[in-house]
Amino acid sequence: MKLISWNVNGLRACLKKGFMDFFKVMDADIFCLQETKMQQGQAELDLVGYDEYWNSAVKKAIPARRSSPKVKQTRLRWTWHKQSMEWKGACSLLNMTAFIL
Repeated sequence: MKLISWNVNGLRACLKKGFMDFFKVMDADIFCLQETKMQQGQAELDLVGYDEYWNSAVKKAIPARRSSPKVKQTRLRWTWHKQSMEWKGACSLLNMTAFIL
C-alpha cells in the first residue's frame, strides 16, 4: 500500500505547477494533503477512482486538510479545537479496515 502525505502550502498554486501529473504518476492508494488553503469546490480536481474527504475550517484563512483514499474506509470522523469549540479543520480520522489514518 502506498500512502502519500504532502503539505502543499496552497493547492491552487500546486495545480498550476503540474500537481495532477504528479498525482497520476504516483498512483498512491491514499493521498493526504495539508495546508490546501482552499475549500472543496474551489478548484477542478479530476480524481477518478478516489473518494474525497475535505476538512476545512469555518474561517477561510485557516488551512484545510484533504484525504483521498482509493481504499474504502469504514468510518470517517472530524475533530475540532476543543478550547474554543470552533471548527478549525485540524484533524481527520479515517477508520480503514486494517488501520486508522
